[in-house]
Amino acid sequence: MKATGIVRRIDDLGRVVIPKEIRRTMRIREGDPLEIYTASDGEVIFKKYSPIGELSEFASQYTDVLNRATNLPVIITDRDHVIAVSGMGKKDAMDKRISADLEDLIENRENYVASPDAKALYPLADSDREAGIAYPIIGGGDVAGAVVLMLNQNGSMPSQTEIKLVSVAASFLGKQTEE
Repeated sequence: MKATGIVRRIDDLGRVVIPKEIRRTMRIREGDPLEIYTASDGEVIFKKYSPIGELSEFASQYTDVLNRATNLPVIITDRDHVIAVSGMGKKDAMDKRISADLEDLIENRENYVASPDAKALYPLADSDREAGIAYPIIGGGDVAGAVVLMLNQNGSMPSQTEIKLVSVAASFLGKQTEE
């Protein structure tokens, strides 16, 4: 754990303000859920809560199934990081930060399908691997992450079947976050 040197007081309603610099660095937005942990030595730790992160084992199985069905790499993300990957090196993608473009797509609840005239989407920060399809995971009205099927190395565009598979995966995972 890293000390920031910032000290805040708790107000009369028990609230504490998380400084803007920390919110920006940690990508904490208004309305984001935070999980609170305590330690026996008096530490209180706030951690971003990821409903899709709770399903990481299940998401991992889902990426394996999608990868086998499409023979393409698949990643599932929460709103900040990759939580499951199949069909590409786990070291290359697991727990990696998502790109600002994918983050915007998720926040705006937009779908992405690669086409010759569409702007390329690179889902991982610091990676040149292009997405073929990306659908946000929405559960209970809240955006939880995305299902991304990577573009085929030969440059072929996604098929209607692949688009439907990703759409179903995102809808199914969204339903799982509601329970």
